Amino acid sequence: MNRVAAEPVSICEAGDSRKVVVDQPFVLQLWEDRTRGEQWVASYDTKGLALLGDDFLRIASNNAVDNGQRIFEFKAVQPGVYRVVFEKRMGWKFTSEDRRIFTIEAQPPAGN
Repeated sequence: MNRVAAEPVSICEAGDSRKVVVDQPFVLQLWEDRTRGEQWVASYDTKGLALLGDDFLRIASNNAVDNGQRIFEFKAVQPGVYRVVFEKRMGWKFTSEDRRIFTIEAQPPAGN
């Protein structure tokens, strides 16, 4: 993943909104505990946003717990306001365990 100029943002740090520039990558991070079977699933408008990467940064520990940061890297492909809805899924459940919603305001590059 290209992390140059992409600053992580979480629901706790920045609330639920983020201003970005079209064609500039941005990162959304969420805690995930894979030991419990958690997995964040993103839903978004693919005409306005593109997913560039989906990575998991495991937190090192001395026990068998498999948790860490789920890192989603996106870029806006056109100006507008978009929602990214993350649902925390468990493999054995039909409904989501948790939901996080980010509002992304994509602005055109400077000078356009």
